[in-house]
Parts: sequence; structure tokens; C-alpha cells
Amino acid sequence: MPYVTTKDGTEIYYKDWGDKKGPVVLFSHGWPLNSDNWENQMFFLANHGCRVVAHDRRGHGRSSPAWDGHDMDTWSDDLLTLVEHLDLKDMVMVGHSTGGGEVARFIGRHGTSRVSKAVLVSAVPPIMIKTDTNPEGLPKEVFDGFREAMTKDRAQFFLDVPSGPFFGFNRPNAETSQGLIWSWWQQGMVASFKAAYESIKVFSETDFREDLKKANIPVLVLHGDDDQVVPIGASAHNTVKLLPKGTLKVYPGAPHALPNICAGQVNQDLLEFLRS
Repeated sequence: MPYVTTKDGTEIYYKDWGDKKGPVVLFSHGWPLNSDNWENQMFFLANHGCRVVAHDRRGHGRSSPAWDGHDMDTWSDDLLTLVEHLDLKDMVMVGHSTGGGEVARFIGRHGTSRVSKAVLVSAVPPIMIKTDTNPEGLPKEVFDGFREAMTKDRAQFFLDVPSGPFFGFNRPNAETSQGLIWSWWQQGMVASFKAAYESIKVFSETDFREDLKKANIPVLVLHGDDDQVVPIGASAHNTVKLLPKGTLKVYPGAPHALPNICAGQVNQDLLEFLRS
């Protein structure tokens, strides 16, 4: 399996599919998942002539179960190591949920010399937690509850999340997919406990407002207006105001898991944005 080693010795697993001479699309996954969650989009774009690359964040999937480095700066540095290893240029960066934060921090920390466009899907920026400067955010007690539930019984918590708000399966008349639930559970359970636990603080408390202001490239923001995990009012609506060249597309009635529940539409939107 392909790996790249970071400066602290962490091995980062990655997939590199499609036409190596095609347009480059780099994917960043959400919590507590891995690159497998992007396979629908990767398969689709690779079959449309793209080179698609996705990694498992440190402590997730097939990457090293690192004890340290679970913060946005380290994650963006890990991603830069991969980008430089593959010498990716003129790439479109795509991030879902926590991965959207990773994309924002990569741009804010490492610039856009290798990035032509970006897509933030159900993404956590600008900042999730409620603060004096972010009164629309979610109370810290929400994320304390996540940590408590995970410490008490991670296996059950990682069934409850996909069975309910993540895919929107808790909504009346929702068409439930047991396969998606178990796929989420499997991806979550192979993440190291420490990485998954510490990532809750990272995705909820990291402030991306200055990163978004530095994104001097076209950025497409995709978000469902029934997102129960990252509510659109405190995320996408505020994100697009901070982006110099941002465009928001709202998916009516859609949940947090746009790459899964709305895979066909997301695929088309990515392809159109890539070709625009």
C-alpha cells in the first residue's frame, strides 16, 4: 500500500487513482472516517479523466496510530508532505466536515501556490463552538457530551451517530441504509481512540476565520439546510461571507452526509466546478 512518511515519522496512507496527467483533485475526509468515505466521488471523477488523491489522516484508517499531532496545523503539514511527495500542482482541494477545516487551514498555513480551487462540503468553518465572538455556535456542552459518550462506550456511540443525525436517518420517513451505518461504524472504529477523541476538540474549537480570508481562489461551499451536525446558519452562511471568492450552494432538506446521501448531485457539482 502507498504511504508517505512525515517529519515526525508518522506514516500516512493515500490513494492515487485515475489519469496521472489529468486535473488533480485532492480529498480530505471527515471525523472519524478515512479516505474510503470519498470513494464514490473518487471513482466518478477518475472515470471523467481526473487524477484523484485522498489520504487517511494520522490516527485514522490505515495511517499510523500516532499518539501526538492531533491538531489542524499538524494535519495541514501532513497533507503538505503528501502534496510535495506526489508533486501535486494546480489542484482542487475538497474537504468534508472536519476535512473542510483541514482544507481551510492548509490554504491559510501553506498558501495557494499549488491550489487552483477548493470545495468545502458540510464543513466545520468558520468555527463551531459558541464564543463571545461566535454567538451562533454550539455550546461546549454539546462536544463534552460527545467525549463523554465516546469514553463510556465508543462502539455504541459510533452506531448512534450514523443511525441518527449524521445521515439524517432520525428524520420522519427517512430511507435508512444499514450499509452506510455499518460503513461509518467500521471506519470510525479503526481510528485510534486518542485520535478520534482529541479530534472532537479540534473540529469544534479551531477558528478558521483568518484562514478563509486568505483563500484567494474560487471556493465552492456545499451544505444541506437540514445538517444536524454542522448547522448551516453558523457554518456555511458565515463562511461564504469571509471568502474573497466564495459561492454557496444549498441542498434543500439534505443532511450532513452530502457525499453519501446526495452522492450523485455532489459528483456533478464537483465536475462542473472543476471544469468551470
